Amino acid sequence: MTLMLERPTTIEVPHGSPRFEALCRTLLTMEVPDGYRAEIVGGNIVMSPWSRKFYSPIMRSIRSQLDPHAPEGHFVDHAPFLFTFPDEERAYGPDIYGVAESAFQGDGRHVDGEALSFVCELTSSSTRLVDRQDKAPVYGRSGVPVYLLIDMQEETASVFWGPSTKGYLSRTTVAFGGKLEIPDPYGCELDTSTFKVPPGPAED
Repeated sequence: MTLMLERPTTIEVPHGSPRFEALCRTLLTMEVPDGYRAEIVGGNIVMSPWSRKFYSPIMRSIRSQLDPHAPEGHFVDHAPFLFTFPDEERAYGPDIYGVAESAFQGDGRHVDGEALSFVCELTSSSTRLVDRQDKAPVYGRSGVPVYLLIDMQEETASVFWGPSTKGYLSRTTVAFGGKLEIPDPYGCELDTSTFKVPPGPAED
């Protein structure tokens, strides 16, 4: 009889503090329930439900409007990937993002957050505070040039720019239906006239 020994699997994680590396290792090996995504927020692994279907037209509109204006070598997408910010001990899976094509070369299951040129989050009742109070300052301190926050509960679109060590220095907000100036490196106008929220949707 031949005894086969299973080789241990090495889980590649981004370099960071021991706590952050341990959180990444746990996140990358855990079983996430269908319909949920897992992120590292505030030193904890947090699961939240994927977006409801009426979010899709808004996401597609944002992507189609911004992608033609992406900086050279960057593209706008909404495929699920985990972007890591080791200095902040965070790992986020944004709804939409603009990122350097070079960030996807090689193997691995996480993407360096420094490659981002644009991030967009669409809020739900369960993620709204995180999107505003955790992600906005982290994206700003990490140098992401533009953060677009689509508040589905208030039906507003806010753009943050001017990243600094204290977070973003500037913000502009318009109600759905208006036009929002997206600053450089995209330098375009976002038309929100087609952004619709059904009356009284069930929320998580």
